[in-house]
Amino acid sequence: MPEALRFRPGRSDETPARDLMASLNELLDAQYPGRAARPGSVTTPDEMVPPAGTFLVGYEGERAVAIGGLRPLGDGACEIKRMYVVPDARSRGVGRALLAALEQAGRTLGYRVVRLDAGAEQRHSRVLFQATGYREIPPYNRNHIAVYFGEKQL
Repeated sequence: MPEALRFRPGRSDETPARDLMASLNELLDAQYPGRAARPGSVTTPDEMVPPAGTFLVGYEGERAVAIGGLRPLGDGACEIKRMYVVPDARSRGVGRALLAALEQAGRTLGYRVVRLDAGAEQRHSRVLFQATGYREIPPYNRNHIAVYFGEKQL
């Protein structure tokens, strides 16, 4: 984990997370033409807040460099959503640290299992998920953009 990186809870619809969410959406819209009209999955800000969820903002100093959320799925499972790392913070362990922080948040909230999905263009994310213990599972949602569905025991 990068030494100066720390995570604080926030909301995806409030600054600074809102700006990073906009960057994430721009990236996904560019990678998946037509996504804006037919999103792969819709997650509302209120799904990623306590008591059943969380949304984390990763900071290097006072600069927000990463975001990610966790929402309940039911039956002791949660789902990681909206992971994003700003381009100049990539390939430095920020994404791995964010994933670990979200998993720890899931444990703290009492979840036993965490799931996530990724589209064809999220190759680096899929490599990270597999390297950190996620096993591929059959689709658990109707995200038509996703080609990878993963699960990990917490």
